[in-house]
Amino acid sequence: MSSGRTPKPPDRNAFGFPPQLPVVSDAADRDRDRDRDRDPEFAFELRVCRWAERAWHPDGPRPAFVARQLGTRERRWDTVVVEVDPEAFAARRALSTDGFDSDLLRVVRHAPAEWAWYRDAVPEPDFPWRHVVPAVHRAAGLGLVEKRRGSRNRVEYRRTAPYPDWVERVVAIENKPDLDASAARALADQLDHDVSRALADEVWVATEVTGRRVEPALLEDLPVEVGILGVDGDAAEVLWHPSSLSPDPADARRRLVLAERAYDRGWRNYVDTMRPDCRQFELDRRGRALVPRCAAKDCYQSQRECAHSCPSFEPEPPAWRMQGWPIEGGPGKGVRRILEARRERARDRAERGSENA
Repeated sequence: MSSGRTPKPPDRNAFGFPPQLPVVSDAADRDRDRDRDRDPEFAFELRVCRWAERAWHPDGPRPAFVARQLGTRERRWDTVVVEVDPEAFAARRALSTDGFDSDLLRVVRHAPAEWAWYRDAVPEPDFPWRHVVPAVHRAAGLGLVEKRRGSRNRVEYRRTAPYPDWVERVVAIENKPDLDASAARALADQLDHDVSRALADEVWVATEVTGRRVEPALLEDLPVEVGILGVDGDAAEVLWHPSSLSPDPADARRRLVLAERAYDRGWRNYVDTMRPDCRQFELDRRGRALVPRCAAKDCYQSQRECAHSCPSFEPEPPAWRMQGWPIEGGPGKGVRRILEARRERARDRAERGSENA
């Protein structure tokens, strides 16, 4: 099939990618019919995440960032919105652009201003102390703390900067584009758990608006404490206001661990389990969101479908990865760069505390 000649990299488009292999497609040239969604809930979830990133909160702008598919052993939420204090969030970003896992958070959060034995600084864990020491070494390796050997060869450490109190509220959103009676029944027990457990400050259900005089979602048997969002394209309206829950102060650490995981993952990490290095992979504009699309199948694919086993997978030509064109690593890397740049812009807005745009 090959002529034996090295293909010449085509001209770049506005995004730095070849015109015959668009990574960001022209929305005007494509049918937006939901029939093209191989996983309608996945595509809807990405749209909800993008809306929340741009326009949270429905009652007025609040600085926040968004993550998806996050939770605890007991419960996983589709979308998580973490509202932040802008000044404290800036201090958190200054510490690291990555999130802290539970072990690292324990060490960094309780790091003392002056040299101290780690056992005097960290609250006693529910596991052997010896497991705390590797986290101290790891934090020191990342420049988050300083460490030394003190008297009696004890591991001592101190902070380089205080860990800020940056999380204001944690909000959970369940996404159901078609919230019919069966979907509501399946959700009811989960939402009851969310309300009674009160790990989040608010719980919402997002659904596609139907345009009927009374939206069907309002007629379903859902907990009255749960808010309902009607999503229409890039906009969302409150169909039912949620009740504010009262998280247990004993859950403060668990909520902070959840916020750190949300900070680390964001909501665009779906690309980590897909094949953006395939020449058929595109990011298609659906309103203000970029949704992964497969050109070979002419559909908006799911994470399950866009995998190594896909029969339509076509690797990028080697020449595209050479000579630094268009971005080091080829268009597959460029997709990641675009999504990462969007995430950082969203973080910038939260840090400024300005109205999302």
